[in-house]
Amino acid sequence: MNPQHTPDPYPRSGRHPEAPLGVPGLLIPEGLSGGLGHDAVGTTPAHGRRIMECLPRIGCVFADEHRWWWVVPAGSQIGVAWPSSTRYAAGAALAGRRGPAPAGRVRLIHRPAHDSPYTPPIPLYFLTCRLAGITPQWSPAAVG
Repeated sequence: MNPQHTPDPYPRSGRHPEAPLGVPGLLIPEGLSGGLGHDAVGTTPAHGRRIMECLPRIGCVFADEHRWWWVVPAGSQIGVAWPSSTRYAAGAALAGRRGPAPAGRVRLIHRPAHDSPYTPPIPLYFLTCRLAGITPQWSPAAVG
């Protein structure tokens, strides 16, 4: 898989105009340990499929009509500038039992074989930057 740049279909806001602002209801499947808190990174479905082919380790991935949501540890936005083609949702995951996804809501599309719900955020960040055609940008986190 050669991850090449594809144009951002929603360049102004990084989200589809009808997409909800929050990502409520990302229920982490039982049996997965997730003591680091949960955030989610939303990508377009086209980028999501390409990311799925490229990353060697993938955590829980959810999807709705407009985004694929990758569960990452809480705070994965600190010190980095996620591309405008992504949407970062802090505190997106909620513990609880799973149920069927109503139409138009998020649904689990990938459950990891390992016991962690997380997709490693650094490889995900670099790949989303590559797909967006931008140079990764980060700053050292404040210490102290």
